[in-house]
Amino acid sequence: MSKVVLITGGSSGIGKSIGEYLTHKGYMVYGTSRNPNNHSESEFPIIALDVTKVATIQDCINEVISSEGRIDVLINNAGIGITGAIEEIPEAEIKNNFETNFFGPINVIKAALPQMRLQKSGLVINITSIAGYMGLPYRGPYSASKGALGLLTESFRMELKDFNVNMTNIAPGDFATNIAAGRYHAPLNDNSPYTKYAAVLNAIDDDVNKSNSPIAVAKKVHQVIETNNPKAHYKVGSFLQKFSIVLKRILPDKMYEEMLMKHYKL
Repeated sequence: MSKVVLITGGSSGIGKSIGEYLTHKGYMVYGTSRNPNNHSESEFPIIALDVTKVATIQDCINEVISSEGRIDVLINNAGIGITGAIEEIPEAEIKNNFETNFFGPINVIKAALPQMRLQKSGLVINITSIAGYMGLPYRGPYSASKGALGLLTESFRMELKDFNVNMTNIAPGDFATNIAAGRYHAPLNDNSPYTKYAAVLNAIDDDVNKSNSPIAVAKKVHQVIETNNPKAHYKVGSFLQKFSIVLKRILPDKMYEEMLMKHYKL
């Protein structure tokens, strides 16, 4: 029997790549979008869902269960980017980032867990970010929201052991997606004291534009699904991106900070 997979944010970018790859591997895949009618040509069904609206989450979960009778794998992929000097980012935008990247996944997990407990099996994969392992300049709220989701995964794993439900997170580095088009970035202001923000923003966009296809993330997701006892953390990205996490662990804080500042030319 094909495993039933639900992917939030499955209409574009990493989510779409994961959905198409798993569909080709024989899984029964459902994706989500706030506007499913815009994705009629999708290779897999797209269901309406806005992770910031709890009612749409429950409706989506109910629709999948009604159609398939189960949910074997939940992939929390929906997320948004945010850039800017923390002082200059409106509070509402920071809260919106956490609503989407942190509270949204929590509510989707809460909605799916009763079914997973009932069927005595399930896997939740949270798509976090390598940026969540460190506080990056001009990406502070994004690093914080993704880092928080990674820590939450560790807590959930221990709480769910009794129900045969596994949880893990996969942290991608930079991949060629449309994340820049959908993120909030603090306006470039000639009067701002943060004169280096524009150059950092250009560097961030340049890193995404030069990155590889997100198919690498899709392959890792497939590998994790086929693993009997997944680890808590997986990373997908360039050698330097993954090695930066190792350096974070072993270098003194000031030395690591200086390394990041040199990378961003601060």
